Amino acid sequence: MHLSVNMRTALLALAAIGAQACQRERAFFHHPHKHVKRQSVFPPALTPNEEILLNSFDSVSISEWSYYYTHGQHLAGQNESMAQWTADKWSEYGFTSRLDEYYVFLNYPVSNSLQLTYSNGSTYTPTLMEDVLEADETTSYPNSVPVFHGYSFTGNASAEYVYVGRGQQVDFDRLEALGVELEGKIALAKYGGPFRGLKVKNAQDHGMIGAVIFTDPGDDGNMTEAKGVAPYPYGGARNPSTVQRGSVQFLSTYPGDPTTPGYVSKPDSPRADRTDITPQIPSLPISWIEAQPLLQALNGFGTNGTEVNRTRWVGAIPGVDYFTGEGSGASLSMSNVMNDTYGTIWNAVGIINGTNEDEVVIVGNHRDAWIVGGAADPNSGSAVLIELAKAFGALAETGWKPMRTIVLCSWDAEEYGLVGSTEWMEEYIPWLKNAAVSYLNIDVAVSGPIPDVSATPDLHAIATSLMKKVVYPYRNDTGLTMYDVWSHESGEVGVLGSGSDYTAFLHRGIASIDMGAGGGPNDPVYPYHSNYDSYHWMATFGDPGFVTHKAMGQFLTLLLYHMVSDPILPLEPADYVSEFNTYLEALETDISSSNFTVDLTNLTAAITRFETSAQEFVDLRDQAVAANDTELITVQNHKARDFSRGFTSQGGLPTREFYQHAIFAPGRDTGYAPVTFPGITESITFDQDAELAQEWVQKTSDAILVAASILKT
Repeated sequence: MHLSVNMRTALLALAAIGAQACQRERAFFHHPHKHVKRQSVFPPALTPNEEILLNSFDSVSISEWSYYYTHGQHLAGQNESMAQWTADKWSEYGFTSRLDEYYVFLNYPVSNSLQLTYSNGSTYTPTLMEDVLEADETTSYPNSVPVFHGYSFTGNASAEYVYVGRGQQVDFDRLEALGVELEGKIALAKYGGPFRGLKVKNAQDHGMIGAVIFTDPGDDGNMTEAKGVAPYPYGGARNPSTVQRGSVQFLSTYPGDPTTPGYVSKPDSPRADRTDITPQIPSLPISWIEAQPLLQALNGFGTNGTEVNRTRWVGAIPGVDYFTGEGSGASLSMSNVMNDTYGTIWNAVGIINGTNEDEVVIVGNHRDAWIVGGAADPNSGSAVLIELAKAFGALAETGWKPMRTIVLCSWDAEEYGLVGSTEWMEEYIPWLKNAAVSYLNIDVAVSGPIPDVSATPDLHAIATSLMKKVVYPYRNDTGLTMYDVWSHESGEVGVLGSGSDYTAFLHRGIASIDMGAGGGPNDPVYPYHSNYDSYHWMATFGDPGFVTHKAMGQFLTLLLYHMVSDPILPLEPADYVSEFNTYLEALETDISSSNFTVDLTNLTAAITRFETSAQEFVDLRDQAVAANDTELITVQNHKARDFSRGFTSQGGLPTREFYQHAIFAPGRDTGYAPVTFPGITESITFDQDAELAQEWVQKTSDAILVAASILKT
């Protein structure tokens, strides 16, 4: 037995080398990438301080930090030693560091099971487990975390089941239009589209009694076994047993501890009812290979997937036609047992005080992961923050001191629902509203080679400008800057919604940015929230040599340096104007396609007023700079810091008071993806309430006018 296992291991290793080489050959030659044209000066010109910072970055040490983070279990609230290690490393590089503790509601898996009973009485029982891979050591760790949904409901459910596509509200609307009976059934949904918690919420709202969610290879671009790519660990396709864990909290209603909405979680905090924020039906995640029999049992029953005619309803699981399934006679029995508990979580916080005590820049990344690994999510960002601290330590040795205070944060319990960052914000909100200049977020720093940035408009200019200073190793080309690659791949700064730790700061009016690098349709599939998001996957497929880690870290470091060092705060309020007009066009389209009439006169007038105030702000700032009037420069810097608080001045959005930003918010039925002018837009598209929309025209206009008045004061 031992001899045969050893021989098999050797043969698999040889096969892996060949398969990886073939996979890479297919990726680069059968799916060639267009040549990237240089858009910026190369090599980039750097100041002496910038050189010190960027030269401090080393891919080898980043790899070491990644190895540490990805070789220990660090589920939320279960690894204080990793939090302390992070704080200690920051201290080693000159930051004054500590742990901030919160006492929050969490739950952990006890047991789960799922069984399919066919119409003829025979059964199939999925394992609900991922394969242990000999090539990937952490997949066999004895403390590996089972597959489960965080904040899921303890319960049993037995019933016939219906395939509901991606589980978005419009999917359920389509099923109802087809006459599909939903009440009392179990939902079988695919990942993609809305946040997973909203899939469960939508099923629950339609009277369904359970939900099972699977990953579909149809969302994996060209990197699939069906297209000739070997599965992980031998190639870049998804391992068939991959399961996506994750939270099912209703994130678009409220992030943070669901038992303390709007206030900080400490041991003596009063606890609120959480039933409006967490599911009341059980849910389970499952791999595509184990979902395959469940879907095949529905073939030929109900409506064919192509006839349903919903976005991405049909996937690519072999032998599956993606029927709705009513009348199949097949049923599911599911059990989900969770340990609902309260426990301590630990945010690591590191500080370098600036000379201006009332100006603070926060940089954050979460540390917790659903699995032992988490090489991309979140610990690519965690490794980058250690290297960033090292770089600023090297700069400080020259005598440099920041003008503005730097606060580094390693958040805990982000995965459950942005818990660590939200509780921290709720504790320190008076100070943050007075002093916070910006929040810089890096979560999944690297899961592929393509840089991506989303930000509030006042950060667009500085972010895109600094991309031109970072050498970016794109695929086989090292003669490019990050700006060159970004311009080639997207050239757009995205709009922030939710889904990472910038959320709590953004929705209290603090300029925010989120950054990372991901894969395209011809890059190895990122095994999100799976045991295979491991150091081995990252070192072999995600970022061999950790070169993209280095580049993303350098970009974040340059951004932080300029945010805390530039005498003129590099925020551009006037850049909101063009974005306002883009959002306005989208809103007008939504209104014109509805049956409602909404008067936007006040909104367009408010945008015009803001444009005037923003230009006056720029003119006065230019005068202050020309005259070297340091007092007036400080006044203008504070206006740039504070004006976006005006966007959060009108109270929370309808049905979800936490979200206070009147310009953008996560969609109620997306959870992550943003909606612009959300109070107005969703009153039309979601509530179908013209009166409420008109009310939010006024509130949104008032918010813009408050921001304009801060710039003008």
